Amino acid sequence: MGKNRKLISLVGSTIMMVLFPIVGSCQEASSRQTQNIAAIRPAAQTVPRIISPEILSDNKVTFRLFAPKADSVKLVCDWMSGTQARINMAKNDSGLWSTTLGPLSPEVYGYTFNLDGVTVLDPSNPLIKRDVRNNTSILLVSGKESDLYSVKDVPHGTLSKVWYESPTLKLTRRMYIYTPAGYENSKETKYPVLYLLHGAGGDEDAWTQLGRAPDILDNLIALGKAKPMIVVMTNGNASQVAEMGYSPILAIQTIRTTAASGTPGGNASGRFEGSLVNDVVPYIESHYRVLKDKNNRAIAGLSMGGGQTQRITLSNPDMFAYIGVFSMGVRNLNDEMENQFKVLKFNNPKLYWVGCGVTDPIAYQGSQTLAALLKKYGFNYIFRETPGGHTWANWRIYLSELAPLLFTY
Repeated sequence: MGKNRKLISLVGSTIMMVLFPIVGSCQEASSRQTQNIAAIRPAAQTVPRIISPEILSDNKVTFRLFAPKADSVKLVCDWMSGTQARINMAKNDSGLWSTTLGPLSPEVYGYTFNLDGVTVLDPSNPLIKRDVRNNTSILLVSGKESDLYSVKDVPHGTLSKVWYESPTLKLTRRMYIYTPAGYENSKETKYPVLYLLHGAGGDEDAWTQLGRAPDILDNLIALGKAKPMIVVMTNGNASQVAEMGYSPILAIQTIRTTAASGTPGGNASGRFEGSLVNDVVPYIESHYRVLKDKNNRAIAGLSMGGGQTQRITLSNPDMFAYIGVFSMGVRNLNDEMENQFKVLKFNNPKLYWVGCGVTDPIAYQGSQTLAALLKKYGFNYIFRETPGGHTWANWRIYLSELAPLLFTY
């Protein structure tokens, strides 16, 4: 046994003597390979921290984009039009492009960069909004005019995305529902309801993303300037289930087929108006703690939604006591429509609020016609004219001015 142990020890020593130079050689080779890789690998480029947009004390704004290999970068903004909306940016030695504009009035703006012909968002700005199919970076310039649009340290309501059945449209659809702060805790309190409609090309997300309706309501209610209310923002396109990306593929295929044959139909068919009256309002009044009488229902809409608001209220004259029409008027006044307005006046709505921009090429003339008709038949109405045109800058103002008047007469 002793001889065997001595033999094993001798063999082991011999193996180690053979392997040690090999292992050492491999380690040395590995070390040389690592050094060679490090030698040929370029040093990691450190991208400087970019602040964009930077709002200066005088409300001028600096935009920056780090793009050292780009040949051309332009800022594309929505507060100017035409060629003025595309501003050339300057490049410094480090590859940082920048431009400073303003001063800008307090407001919520959108912008993008055009990098060698390609539209890109601002990578330094996490705030993004979607308008139909276009995404833009958000610029919020604070001040008196945009104060209600800002997120503040106030009690916040809840925004729910709710799926509901629409037998009228034969679809399962989605809508946004804002409930004011305290709704979940006030088990007995019942609330009035505003049905808020978007314009053409929009969807149930529009009044949240672009109109900032939840922020406006949070701030007005916290200031005591508006009554706590529920706001319902549904999809006004009769052939859509929900905004892009939230419709099942099979549903989209079915909708396209039926819309082409006229069922459920497009926006001009009146199908959406019927679905709001017959599907949406009953859903809200059976699932939420709401006041279910005319005096505690309001409806308002912009552009296409303004037209839908008119048709709904003229066809259901005793359903809503508060009516708001933004950037939409009467285009083809006839005897039937005049008679409908007479019936609506007989049912005595408490407020008919109309707003339009004076340079709005789509709606200004029709809004004047609507205001004249309301005056002719003795409605309690407000006609609000503002600078500017067919834009969200105006529609946010209209909501912030209408909401304090609702459910107060």
